[in-house]
Amino acid sequence: MEGHPIESLMKTAMESIKDMVNVNTIIGDAVETPDGSVIIPVSRVTFGFAAGGSEFFVKTSQDKDKSQELQKMPFGGGSGAGVSVQPVAFMVVGKGQIRLLPVHQNAMWERVIDVAPQILEQVRAALKKNHEPIVVQPK
Repeated sequence: MEGHPIESLMKTAMESIKDMVNVNTIIGDAVETPDGSVIIPVSRVTFGFAAGGSEFFVKTSQDKDKSQELQKMPFGGGSGAGVSVQPVAFMVVGKGQIRLLPVHQNAMWERVIDVAPQILEQVRAALKKNHEPIVVQPK
């Protein structure tokens, strides 16, 4: 039995989405900086898909018994998809550390959490050195 026409619509649309979205869309190509650090973009990918169709029948004749003969018309349908790619962060690998730098505006708390281990280590080191001043260096 031959498949329904909507199956080919859906298959074509899904194959197109598959071609557009791959792992390189989410985790981008690495870029090496002159100081040897490597920057890797990280994105959020969302997509939507819809397909639909209808078959039409037309009354072609009516006899004395009022029974109607129906003629099947061609299938009518369509499909569509949308893809959205939003950058969310950059992963920076270099100088013996890995950092995740978020893109969005409200990244202050994430940055505080990211820097907290360094601050604690500096406090610990300062306490061991008989209360020498603590120097926190911004990155």
